[in-house]
Amino acid sequence: MSNGGISIQNRQARHEYIVLEAFECGIALAGTEVKSIRAGAVNLKEAYCAIDGGELFVKQMHISPYEKGGVFNKDPVRPRRLLMHKNEIRRLYGQVKQKGLTLIPLSVYSKGRLIKVSVGLCRGKKLHDKREDAAKRDSVREMQKAMKENRP
Repeated sequence: MSNGGISIQNRQARHEYIVLEAFECGIALAGTEVKSIRAGAVNLKEAYCAIDGGELFVKQMHISPYEKGGVFNKDPVRPRRLLMHKNEIRRLYGQVKQKGLTLIPLSVYSKGRLIKVSVGLCRGKKLHDKREDAAKRDSVREMQKAMKENRP
């Protein structure tokens, strides 16, 4: 996904949601925000995406103020516009409204000099889905442990 540079994952998203489809978006940032992201000062834990007026925004994504930014620093949790084609935004809007799905930022990463956001079209997991995932992880761990012990 990223070639060098930064890569910040939203681990909680994969735990709380089933990701049906993922999209790559650009993000409109101020210069001090770019420097903070390159330093890894981003938190995606509470973040979500919303379509407002035909535009896609990421909300509650916390980008810590750049320490040398001074007066140029922006509000850490301000809504930031995501850059996607209008027809993709319309399709997502239809799916979110009709099927009750959610748009969640999965990761923030650099691609060359650009900062990109991976947005997932997600459905919330039920408690039994979370238990299934935990059981699968445990069984894989047990198999790997058994195979490791049986090696000569």
